[in-house]
Amino acid sequence: MSPTETQSPTPTPIRPPFTEESARMKVKAAENAWNSRDPERVALAYTEDSEWRNRTEFFRGREAIKAFLRRKWAKELDYKLMKELWAYTGNRISVRFEYEWRDADTGQWMRTHGNEHWEFDDSGLMRRRDMSANDYPIQESERRYR
Repeated sequence: MSPTETQSPTPTPIRPPFTEESARMKVKAAENAWNSRDPERVALAYTEDSEWRNRTEFFRGREAIKAFLRRKWAKELDYKLMKELWAYTGNRISVRFEYEWRDADTGQWMRTHGNEHWEFDDSGLMRRRDMSANDYPIQESERRYR
């Protein structure tokens, strides 16, 4: 087993080039990892020097990813995410997503809608993540994801 496989969050990483089936599996694996709210687990899906754009933040590397996720989930309580495959080709996947969360400062429930574009290396680790999203307030009774 290669070092990449031992560090991967799944025993057999899903690698490019993607088929519809493998792209859907990759999206579901990402959804499951993010819903764990475990920065260590999530970060293992990315290359050591992965490049990220998350809204207006730009950063690189697993340690920056972990720091970002710790900060994110300290603010976004009760986070629950849904990802849906939008498109795929070769070593790239695009998804749309929705997630709901409760603001740690105000207690206000929020829903976030967005898109992500992913690019993978040959071993199946994500080397680039480009994300855009919008948030809006909802009532707790309007939640779709629990």
